[in-house]
Amino acid sequence: MGIRPRDPPGRSFSEQREVSGRVALFGGVYNNYLALTALLEDAPSRAGEIFCLGDVGAFGPHPDRSVGILRESGIPIVQGNYDRSVGQRRGDCACGYTDPRDNHFAALSYAYTFRKTSDRNKDFLAALPEEIRLRGPGGERILLCHGSPRRQNEFLWESLSPDPFLARLLDDAQCDVLAVTHTGIPWKRRLPDGRFVVNVGAIGRPANDGRTDVWYAVLDLSGEKPDAAFLPLPYDHERLAAEMRAEGIVEPFAETVETGWWTTCLEILPWKERARGKY
Repeated sequence: MGIRPRDPPGRSFSEQREVSGRVALFGGVYNNYLALTALLEDAPSRAGEIFCLGDVGAFGPHPDRSVGILRESGIPIVQGNYDRSVGQRRGDCACGYTDPRDNHFAALSYAYTFRKTSDRNKDFLAALPEEIRLRGPGGERILLCHGSPRRQNEFLWESLSPDPFLARLLDDAQCDVLAVTHTGIPWKRRLPDGRFVVNVGAIGRPANDGRTDVWYAVLDLSGEKPDAAFLPLPYDHERLAAEMRAEGIVEPFAETVETGWWTTCLEILPWKERARGKY
């Protein structure tokens, strides 16, 4: 698999402090302010620091609520493709879908989020950094980004990310630990050389696993080698589905919240990941 050039260099944010112990990582808020609130109640007891890997908007209701919660919390946020598009007043989400059905539902979600996001919050999203770099207690170079180090909307699927490909990504990005989101399905991999990759999943909608809980990750830097645990996050999904319907959001999105199975944006899934779902 060839390596395509990275996006042109954008804003980055490098923390000079060393992170240690456990770090909570989440992405794909997707306007799910109820899950976001639940995470901010749960994660501080499990980790010393918290980072968001982007895509605050999409899918759910009331986008300004999620942005407001994150702004008030002061949690560092990586800019996702949704954040960039909404912030820069673009015409679509640049989600990276190729199938017409996927793009149809993505367009509905984007139109709602764009319309309901205030100009003040659009400016905030536009100014987010495209990556965050940290240093672990053992000197590990840790990179937090949205899709991949080379492209904001790249899908890093577990089944389509062999070790040599991931090793090349880490080489080019000059990191030892890579944390991403964007796919909505969590997974992790330790490479033969000891470096580590984790896709933290999304808290905005279920992971197509038949559970109404969503997932976030805790990166553990306290051991001999970095590792990560995926934690289920219960929240009031029935309330979220009711608010989605009240806002006129399309019914398949609410069905996913209630059942845990994806009903839209399925065509992008590789066959191994899709085979684990219902549809």
